[in-house]
Amino acid sequence: MQMIEHNFENLVRLCILLIELAGIVVIVISMVRGFIGFVRKDEHTRINLAQGIMLGLEFKIGSEVLRSVIVTTWNELGTLAAIILLRSLLTLLLHWEIGEEEKREKAAKVQATEQAEVPQKEA
Repeated sequence: MQMIEHNFENLVRLCILLIELAGIVVIVISMVRGFIGFVRKDEHTRINLAQGIMLGLEFKIGSEVLRSVIVTTWNELGTLAAIILLRSLLTLLLHWEIGEEEKREKAAKVQATEQAEVPQKEA
C-alpha cells in the first residue's frame, strides 16, 4: 500500500512539473511575441501579451490545485491557498485589463471611422 502511495505521489509530482513547464513556456512565448509586437508597433500587443500571461497563470493555478492532492500539513495547505489566491487575483486583474484595452481600441477605431467620414460628407 505504501508503494502505491509513493508511486501516486511521484506521478502527481511529475504531472505538476509538466503543467508548470507548460505555463512557463506559454508565458515565455507570450513575452517574446509581445516584444516582437512592441518593436513592430502592433496595436494589439498589450492584449495579446495579457492573454498569454493569463493563460500561463491558469496553467500555474492548475498545477497548484493538483499539488493540493499531495499536501500533508495545514501549513502547506495555507501556503498553497495563498499562492492560488494571488495567482487568481492576477488572472482577474489581467482579465479586467484586457477588457479595458479592448474598450480603448474600440473607441479609437470608432473615432477614426467618424473622422474619416466627416471629410466625405463635406465634399
